[in-house]
Amino acid sequence: MMSIRLWVRSFPLVAVICGVTSVGSDAQVTGRDLTHALDSAARAHVESVIVPGVSVAVVRGGEVLLQGGYGFVELEWGVQTPLAGNASYQIGSVTKQFTAAAILLLGEEGKLDLDADFTQYIDFDSQGRTVSVRRLLDHTSGIRSYTEMDVFGELSVLDLPRDTLVRLVEAEPFDFEPGTAQIYNNSAFFLLGLIIESLSGQSYEDFVEERLFDPAGMVDSYYCHEALMRDRRAHGYDAVGPERLIRARYIDHAWPYAAGSLCSTVGDLVEWNRALHGGRLLSDASYKEMMTARPLEDGSIIGYAMGIGDEMRGDTPVSAHGGGINGFVSQLAWYPEHDLSIVVLQNSTAPPGAGALAAAFADLVLGPEPEPVAEPYAGSLAELEGTYRGISRGRMMEVAVRENGGRLEFSEEEDDAPVVPTHVGDLTWASGGVRYIFRRVGGQVSELRVSAGSAHYVLERMGS
Repeated sequence: MMSIRLWVRSFPLVAVICGVTSVGSDAQVTGRDLTHALDSAARAHVESVIVPGVSVAVVRGGEVLLQGGYGFVELEWGVQTPLAGNASYQIGSVTKQFTAAAILLLGEEGKLDLDADFTQYIDFDSQGRTVSVRRLLDHTSGIRSYTEMDVFGELSVLDLPRDTLVRLVEAEPFDFEPGTAQIYNNSAFFLLGLIIESLSGQSYEDFVEERLFDPAGMVDSYYCHEALMRDRRAHGYDAVGPERLIRARYIDHAWPYAAGSLCSTVGDLVEWNRALHGGRLLSDASYKEMMTARPLEDGSIIGYAMGIGDEMRGDTPVSAHGGGINGFVSQLAWYPEHDLSIVVLQNSTAPPGAGALAAAFADLVLGPEPEPVAEPYAGSLAELEGTYRGISRGRMMEVAVRENGGRLEFSEEEDDAPVVPTHVGDLTWASGGVRYIFRRVGGQVSELRVSAGSAHYVLERMGS
């Protein structure tokens, strides 16, 4: 079972939700000192023997605070990352915001209704349930994610028709009823890719290039065919220990598809942020739909909109997404109040990852992220003690809650140090961007919600 701490570290929006220790002082850095501090943070990041290289961009308004490459894009020949930062990387799940934008363009053309059952557009057995298109876009469909299925390890290297995966997924039980919880879901975005192809009459690859890459001026972005030869393409590496890398494990890009098969550069992703958030790609109404998280059916707030996070960094809004795929991790963030783009692309899966460096950059530009403000809890902590269990991403999560010295402790593994979050109001505690929310049903505390970014897990109290 994955511990709470490991679950947080592995989360797709790690830069947004984790309390990552950053480089720099407690004060906001400015001017030349800021550029120097950003550069120092990037250089320190690639000093790890299992982080070959990164390309980074930190751009505020029209001012490039930092853009360039560090380390190596290819280890065997010692090829250094281009200083211009124009190496291309697999961006993994950062792909999802491109897929969401493509769906919204089809909606603008009247070809699609976000509130319609998605099975109106493609063939899928939803087992008698109604699943709207918007529930695919925010990970609340309840459909089983194929990357969490044991069979995907075998399937991922095979060249088979795409409906092979569709038939496997539709035979799986739903993880939850649509709209009642949230679990990060690659199946949903795979299905969205099929919808794009069905309604547009184009391949996903061609639609994204024509309708998104070209208008945004993304001249170095493309679909990551595994056999494609491309200038300045970074080689990826998988970390298999604290000091060891291997070449990225093979994956056939029929499968990441609309959930994670795009390649790009830091410069192109800055252009994407400018185009998407600058109103050049979507109508105002579509953009608002894409960027605004909708609550679950019971009114619970989530932190994920359509293919992109809808989060807060203290009092500052941030729209961000991370990516992870064989050999690569990535982070793309947009801070609208500061007109700030932060991009980190890394060619290994080694920790602390692209999200940690992006968080360090944000701390340097914006100042340290404020800690949650503690509020006294007027109720009885003993009432909340117990063991809570429910499905999370690919596994069952079991959390023990205990009172100790007037504070609550949360733990999954007996050998792990417990998480001791801060009470922030009502029945909610917070730690590093993760929210622990107790719920009463019929007057009794019977649920614990674990919520962060693209996850809202519903855990039931055992023995209640």
